[in-house]
Amino acid sequence: MDIKEEIKHFCKSLGLNTVGFMRARIFHELRPFYERRKELGVFNSFEESDIEKKINPFLYLHEAKTIITVAFPYKYKESFEDKVYFSRYTRGKDYHKVAYTYLQRICEFIKSFGYDAVALVDSNSLPERYIAAEAGVGFIGKNNMLITEKYGSYVFLGEIITDALIDPDAKIESKCGECNLCIKACPVKAIGEEYNDSNKCLSYLTQKKDLTDEEMESLKGRLFGCDTCQRVCEFNQYTEEANLKELNPYEFMEHVDVKEIAHIDKKIFKDKYIKTSCGWRGKNILQRNALIALFSQGNGEEVDYEKITSDYVKEYYNRLLNRYKL
Repeated sequence: MDIKEEIKHFCKSLGLNTVGFMRARIFHELRPFYERRKELGVFNSFEESDIEKKINPFLYLHEAKTIITVAFPYKYKESFEDKVYFSRYTRGKDYHKVAYTYLQRICEFIKSFGYDAVALVDSNSLPERYIAAEAGVGFIGKNNMLITEKYGSYVFLGEIITDALIDPDAKIESKCGECNLCIKACPVKAIGEEYNDSNKCLSYLTQKKDLTDEEMESLKGRLFGCDTCQRVCEFNQYTEEANLKELNPYEFMEHVDVKEIAHIDKKIFKDKYIKTSCGWRGKNILQRNALIALFSQGNGEEVDYEKITSDYVKEYYNRLLNRYKL
């Protein structure tokens, strides 16, 4: 087998069957897009605004010749519909750690052939969905999600940049056609015909530190993430289930105890929620979102103010109390 087939075979032995390759290059074609986003002010607070870091993979490996995209599926079963919920991607072990561990094993495998390789999982500014589409892993939908044939958009993405020269795979163009289900379903119209506004996205708002009253109102029962556009997507209706046991959902993330989160302390957070994909954002954001969920459903009286220790969270409690006039 050549190096490409060796890598694909090794990935399959790890349970990773959605892998693509592209030639490393500077993405000059994306510069106008990012410059336009800067003009419109639609970079959100978690995004790197340095355009060079977004378009130049050689900043991560000077001798780069190939970028490998690996998809990590995370949909394990049909999710029940609930008024208060965590997005599917948050429900298992922190995917950053899981994916990085797998990618490091692949990098070591590539290095055994005498090449260099660097693993990247959300630790860079490169356009991973764009790269995945260029590498033939899937196509980018109108909701800006990467959609794969086997798993729909329910995948995490990781990249490996290597100095091994590997034959690229064919790019996959969008298959959305005239479908506008995600555009119609988005509660805040963050998905547009011309561009998507990540500052409006409810998934982003669940992570944002400072929220207006209107933004709080829009969250409803979303504790972290959203999933609305993914739930309606036709390509997500008949997807295969994931096969990586490390990403299997925790019971407490599938069946949410919203009152526990509304009164969460450091011990509960460290024992349970910190190990998930939303744990990085900290205890206070989760607690705030739980308060918003309870108040928005008319259950604000179930909150025990005396159990709230954070001044930040207390401020939101008082704003919610005033807004909902309990």
